[in-house]
Amino acid sequence: MFTDNPFSELSASISPIVMQTYLLIMIVLVACGTLYDMNSKKSAKYFFDKWRSAKGKARRKVGGGEILSLAVQTAVVEGLASGEFCNARRKIAHLVTMYGFLTYVITTGIMVFWYPTLATPTPAILPQLWAVGALMVCLGGYWFWFFIRVDVAAEGNSPFRLVRADLFILSLIASTTLGLVWAFLQARGNSWTNLFLGLYLIATTVLFGTVPWSKFWHMFYKPAAAFQRRVEAATGLRNGLPEPTKKPESFGSARRQPRHY
Repeated sequence: MFTDNPFSELSASISPIVMQTYLLIMIVLVACGTLYDMNSKKSAKYFFDKWRSAKGKARRKVGGGEILSLAVQTAVVEGLASGEFCNARRKIAHLVTMYGFLTYVITTGIMVFWYPTLATPTPAILPQLWAVGALMVCLGGYWFWFFIRVDVAAEGNSPFRLVRADLFILSLIASTTLGLVWAFLQARGNSWTNLFLGLYLIATTVLFGTVPWSKFWHMFYKPAAAFQRRVEAATGLRNGLPEPTKKPESFGSARRQPRHY
């Protein structure tokens, strides 16, 4: 299963056009879900209103070069390195899950669109990366779910307590877990293959089709919020907060580890 393209093998029973159409539908669902969420929660309006307000109250003008520099800093620190997390375990779990998800999604798209059938041999590295990406999502996702979640680690709630915000992480780890099981069973010609394929498709559809009701849209919101904070700080605005102290931040104590994010 680590060297064979599971989607090209599936083409023997399901047309590649169907698989490609399904992926396009998932992309449309994410786009429409994000736009719906922005409209219903007025997120875009809030950002633009706050941006205009900040420009009017700015203590100093920020030029285009500095804006570009702040955008790069945001992309590197908050985007690529998840610098907003103070808790080391939380940051590592997030990075493992994020890069695993990106690897998993990108290789899925490449294999489905560029190597859809057995007639076009798939480079062995692609299914290997697909499996590694899915395993990384499982590792980071299950680690977060059972050991790092603040309501479990800090508040003592059961890891099986569910709220609507959990929809994203649960559907994500369900999708990758079922995808790995399906690929494993298909490679061995197991009779349970079709059942797990159906479960895999259901979990994946829930993942990409429930954007307005999950935390999926945070991947778009958080970088925008981080960039806005950097720009406001550069203009001298602090939103009524005092100037930062020279004393370094300290969380927790010598006897107790911090439980914040």
